Amino acid sequence: MSDEEKTPAREVITDYAQAHFRYFRTADGTVYAQRNGHPVARPIRSQGTTGSHRQELMVGLYRDGCGVFNGTALKEALDLIEALALTEEVQSVHIRVAPGFDGATWLDLGRADGQSVRIHPTGWDILTPDPREVCWRRTQLTGELPLPARDTDGKGIDLLLRLTNFANAETECLALAWLIGSLGPSVPVPAPFLTGPQGAGKSTAGRMLVRIIEGMSSDLRRAPKDEENLVAAVAAGWVTALDNLSYMTPDLSDAMCCIVTGAENVKRALFTDGDVFRARYRRPMLLTGIDVGVIRPDLAERLLPLRLERPTVRRTEAELWAEYAEVLPVVLGSLLDLTVKVRAAEAETPTDLRMADFAHLCAQLDAATGFGSLAAYRRSLDDLNDDVIEGDLLAQTVLQHAESMEAGADQRMTSTEWLHNLSRLYSGEECRPLPKGWPTTGKVLSDRLKRLQPTLAARGVLIDSGRTHEGRYLEMTRQPASAPAEQQPAF
Repeated sequence: MSDEEKTPAREVITDYAQAHFRYFRTADGTVYAQRNGHPVARPIRSQGTTGSHRQELMVGLYRDGCGVFNGTALKEALDLIEALALTEEVQSVHIRVAPGFDGATWLDLGRADGQSVRIHPTGWDILTPDPREVCWRRTQLTGELPLPARDTDGKGIDLLLRLTNFANAETECLALAWLIGSLGPSVPVPAPFLTGPQGAGKSTAGRMLVRIIEGMSSDLRRAPKDEENLVAAVAAGWVTALDNLSYMTPDLSDAMCCIVTGAENVKRALFTDGDVFRARYRRPMLLTGIDVGVIRPDLAERLLPLRLERPTVRRTEAELWAEYAEVLPVVLGSLLDLTVKVRAAEAETPTDLRMADFAHLCAQLDAATGFGSLAAYRRSLDDLNDDVIEGDLLAQTVLQHAESMEAGADQRMTSTEWLHNLSRLYSGEECRPLPKGWPTTGKVLSDRLKRLQPTLAARGVLIDSGRTHEGRYLEMTRQPASAPAEQQPAF
């Protein structure tokens, strides 16, 4: 055959690729390749070490006797495939957890054969999902989970709790509620903060909770130094676990709030001047540490403190993790059984808590098992409010001022007048100097009170703002002792 009669290499590659793979795009324009009949999808431009589509395509061409092609032919073929895929329908890709058809959800087991767990209203099954229902995206952080055991009769939950050092039954039921919530693709869950004395096994317990969902290869990580690295770590996995936190900067605190409840990050696309790259993320988080210092009010509403106690009997790491690996299939099976049972339970949604979805899940867990997880969750929020107040001198001064007001009374002043009165109250007769970080202007005071509004409302002090013909004002109201503190609308 003459050179003119030979089929160009790029056409051979394109024909082979379209015969063996399905190509589609996501909402952000990224084109993915999915081998026919397999649920795992890879971005065609990826050069990652977990296996790029380019490598997958080269291996397939070689093994099927099509030949070995140079980089130019592969690039031209992939360019054409990418252009064609941009006309296809949009489909989402998911890491670890995904929504399915008919109210089902999926859990990726991270296996090479693509087998996953389908959690549906009447039970759960181990299946290979239809590629058009679920597309899994995997990274180096995607560990493999064992096949969950069936007919465990709930003993996996007891095995898990026996291996951990949770301080009481309230902490245990909150940990279970978080695990169930982490199996849901659309339910924001607060971030467990494992605390306790030195030697309480906080890191070990954190690893155990995370590895139920992320596999034995997952581990805790140090907090990144900046938000960009944190977002990159979050985007590459499902559960983000940060170990041994001792201090939390305001930027890290704000980033964690966004991760728990969901946000979008936009930055300039590489090698372009006018295009951008969008990264949406909402992930379960887990934190460990003895003390992180002052907790900001907005983060406090998104935390779930889980206290541990020092074990009375110490075990070697090898012995502990060998037992954990042995019981993990039973633990996972029991967690799936409990998840099905909880999702089927009917319960009212509390309307006074910010994380309403998680509060509803706690109510469902109580209805299904008889636990007191919702009451425990409320008490944990009260404890966090106490921590916020103890670490904020402005909040303490506002509450001190509110004590001088009659129950049900309100007081209205400008923010500058409030700053003068609160500063004078703090200084007292001793004229002690104002502390570092004290508001210096009425605007700064107003902004600080906006952050403290939920914390103060939980203590019966309501802060509101408005405007009259004379100008803007701040109003403080002390609720009657018998009236429950309700969450007020934002400024």
